[in-house]
Amino acid sequence: MPIMEITVIPLGTQTVSLSEYVADAVVVLKKEKDIMYHLTAMGTIIQSDSISKLFKVAEKMHKAVLKKNKRVVTAIKIDDRKDKRITVKGKLDAVKEHLNNKLIKKRVLKNYGN
Repeated sequence: MPIMEITVIPLGTQTVSLSEYVADAVVVLKKEKDIMYHLTAMGTIIQSDSISKLFKVAEKMHKAVLKKNKRVVTAIKIDDRKDKRITVKGKLDAVKEHLNNKLIKKRVLKNYGN
């Protein structure tokens, strides 16, 4: 399951606040089916069963922001694996597991004076 992180940045806006443009892009996501997304402070993470669906959604988000501006820069990162199915939750769980293991190891070493 491919995962995309996208940031749509309008240039030359009248104000330094971009939340209005972020909302325009998120409206596009709310209309889409068969995707999951998570809005963050610096971008949006989108998960779908198809990479072509991710590219189509990215184009729609880009165009939604471009409607109100003369220029938009869109940055996309995609994580796509062939060897196993990935999800946003699975990736976060893997990091948490490694972190817990490191913290447990650190506590054990500290308790034994190392």
